[in-house]
Amino acid sequence: MRRAGLVSLALVAPLAMGQAEPVLVPGVSQDEISIVYSFTGAELLLYGAIVYPGGVAPERRADIAVVLKGPEESILVREKQQRLGLWVNAAQARFRSAPAFYAIATARPIGEIVDDRTAAIYELGIESLQLSPASANPPPEARRFEAGLVDLRRRAGLYAEHAAAVEIDQSVLYTARIAIPARVPVGEYTAETFLIEDGRVLAAAVRDVDIDKAGFERFVATFAERQSFAYGLAAVLISLVLGWAAGVFFKRF
Repeated sequence: MRRAGLVSLALVAPLAMGQAEPVLVPGVSQDEISIVYSFTGAELLLYGAIVYPGGVAPERRADIAVVLKGPEESILVREKQQRLGLWVNAAQARFRSAPAFYAIATARPIGEIVDDRTAAIYELGIESLQLSPASANPPPEARRFEAGLVDLRRRAGLYAEHAAAVEIDQSVLYTARIAIPARVPVGEYTAETFLIEDGRVLAAAVRDVDIDKAGFERFVATFAERQSFAYGLAAVLISLVLGWAAGVFFKRF
């Protein structure tokens, strides 16, 4: 009862203080997603309420943008070129903090909601991601590598924009759905919700989401991380045994 009272107080406190801007109260259907052998993907439901000053929603239209991203990683991108009939690494670029996964859900295309400057500030949209280049590549070459990285992750389903995935009910309640692909990386994610009106971000809220392996997959991943030498040795031995068994099978039949 005490915890419920504290939550209620936290929700009504901004109104009691007479805040001039609305407040977002977000939630997620799952704050932990487990990846097992049969995992083929999932759908994350993000929902919440918009608390307006005085409890009255304005007549003008407001938009909701929900961004799920993470984990941040340093990545080296190499460009291959064909020389003398062989494909070789010709150039490379490193990015200091690129999200391994990024998805944004809105009710309409992000370009109709905010301008380029606001999109860049809040990283709203794939084209507005700040990938933090760490290499001294010339600007045209750096942009080519950024486009290449984004294209690779788009095709893998790791970068996505869902322009009709948010519903707003009576300008107060909202729901958003984001697809989680089967190849999603494990790690800590953030679900960021933005309330946008007339191209301006009025409020923002963040919830944490954890994606991790479970069951046998978690055991293998932990074993490979903590006992890398033994894991490599076991992999070699299993390959030898399977190769020997296949040879015996085909020799008999």
